[in-house]
Amino acid sequence: MPTWFCSRTWFSHVGPFDEGGQGVPEDLLLFYNHLRKGGGVVRVDRSLVLYRYHPDAATHSVLETTIWTHRVRFLEERVLPHWAAFTIWNAGRQGRRLYRSLSAGARRKVVAFCDVDENKIRKGFYCYEDSKETPKPRVPILHFRAARPPFVICVKLDLTGGEFEANLRSLNLQEGRDFLHFS
Repeated sequence: MPTWFCSRTWFSHVGPFDEGGQGVPEDLLLFYNHLRKGGGVVRVDRSLVLYRYHPDAATHSVLETTIWTHRVRFLEERVLPHWAAFTIWNAGRQGRRLYRSLSAGARRKVVAFCDVDENKIRKGFYCYEDSKETPKPRVPILHFRAARPPFVICVKLDLTGGEFEANLRSLNLQEGRDFLHFS
């Protein structure tokens, strides 16, 4: 569980929390407002705080679909306007879900999916069957080495024994410019 913190002065500038009630991801919304107002982020790869978790925590009232919707909206607001085109790294469930969740304009910027799964690559494309467009959008599926940045990465870290991370490093890309993680 990533945690972030800021000074009381900055919190007063950015805040307050959205007290919309049960099911509102107020911490995520505050974080997005922090970024919108020019706040930065520094990653610290060691534990600084102990997070107390209990079964009755309010966090359990926030639906995963609610968080997903806010994350996609923020991606479309803050990142995608700066990219003329992009590739979704993962032709599996999460990558296709992201594609289907994007607005029509953002979907048109997706030039390809990329993956390492030979079966997906051999298929050659993903067809968005639920689209109202005619013909249905067909997005190529490429091997990650054949794909071009920027990438929106829909692959969770630390799940492949370092294989995904090694593949990503092999491309010598810069996070924030050439790719971002969306998992």
